[in-house]
Amino acid sequence: MSTHRIAIVAMQGVQLLDVVGPSDVFAEANRQSGRDYYSVEVVSTSGSPVKGSSGLALIPDHLIDDEPGAFDTLLVAGDPLIQERPLPEALLLWVKRMTEHTGRFGSVCSGAFVLGAAGLLDGKRATTHWSQAAEFAKRFPDVKLEPNRIFTKDGNVWTSAGVTAGIDLALAIVEEDLGLEIALKVARELVVFLKRPGGQTQFSTLLAGQIAQKTPIRVAQDFIADNLAADLTVGAVANRVGMSERNFSRQFKQEVGMTPADYVESMRLEAGRRLAEDTSIPLKKIATDIGFNDDVAFRRSFSRRFGTSPAAYRRSFGT
Repeated sequence: MSTHRIAIVAMQGVQLLDVVGPSDVFAEANRQSGRDYYSVEVVSTSGSPVKGSSGLALIPDHLIDDEPGAFDTLLVAGDPLIQERPLPEALLLWVKRMTEHTGRFGSVCSGAFVLGAAGLLDGKRATTHWSQAAEFAKRFPDVKLEPNRIFTKDGNVWTSAGVTAGIDLALAIVEEDLGLEIALKVARELVVFLKRPGGQTQFSTLLAGQIAQKTPIRVAQDFIADNLAADLTVGAVANRVGMSERNFSRQFKQEVGMTPADYVESMRLEAGRRLAEDTSIPLKKIATDIGFNDDVAFRRSFSRRFGTSPAAYRRSFGT
């Protein structure tokens, strides 16, 4: 079996786990399969070493000017500040040219911004880090963004969610290339899930409550967080902070980035997720404690948000 060349593109400021995580999966796949099937090569836009966002550095195997030849798989690693940095035109042209001769290509985390800017995701389903999904959707409206997925495969295009999701993506690639048994052995050795249940939002703490700047909205957010079982309809919360329902809804959406109703449901589900994970409280009681009418409504909302039922989530993550 011939060697499968994988290029991981790492820009200055790269999130190193976006590079190292998938690399370790492919290296472990070689060990578990007993053959050197994967060859991972890091490609940089310019400069050596490449300094990561953590301050650590890595030595790339190639620069894009080196003409390193064709790769079988090309992945673009992310950069926490990618929204703030101009993307080098030379990089976009290189990636676009290389993918014309690459059987499979994709990105890890915010590396999707590079593929999007190169026009390689238009009309495709794609995923990126949950915190950058809104900006991604704004910049690339022709991409079918799926913000809650751990990773997305659309034909030969593979994109993953934030940071550690690159490991999930790499495991799925190993399963496609070398089969389920090898992928499962790799996952066991690395002590990770072969296939995580749910989507990436289950692994992010709801930080929207720290966004609002205007005092009435912050007061409303504090009340919601402390009184999940209370009447949290828009009218009830607006009345509590002395605002009209219409003005409250408008300002809340402007400050927080979601409607009051969506925010309340998110807070309730985040609380339900934590309780399912950290306690042995019956799920029916959790449902009423966090403001759902019954466990059926809780289960439906939980499954819609996280892609798995509360019971299945507890079996996987419960302590």
